[in-house]
Amino acid sequence: MRYTLIPVLLAGVAGAAAPAATSKDPLAGRIAGAAVDCVDQSQLGGPDIVDNRTILYRQSLKRIWRNDLPAACPGLRPQTLLVVEIWGSRLCSNDRFQARDRDTIIPGPYCRLGKFTPYDLPGK
Repeated sequence: MRYTLIPVLLAGVAGAAAPAATSKDPLAGRIAGAAVDCVDQSQLGGPDIVDNRTILYRQSLKRIWRNDLPAACPGLRPQTLLVVEIWGSRLCSNDRFQARDRDTIIPGPYCRLGKFTPYDLPGK
């Protein structure tokens, strides 16, 4: 088992923290595909924490993966760090993680990832 500290991208956090009137939905105009259990962690950017049940990972300009947690994760919010238990090179549903505030060393409770849904830009 390998623990990985995954910092939140500051650009994504700024968009998530902005008021609804000025923020842009990163999934707008994208087409959802079939959900999968695992994604290759080495191809992902992020995470971008939307709320206590939703995390986005950018794979490329064309694809964003949305992870809907099976339950709300206490303490998970924009500007928190994720400490993820990764088995191998892939992030999978049911992998455990903890949310940690940047100004403390005390991690939050364990939470689990859900399935990963790809959101792609439509082809031309």
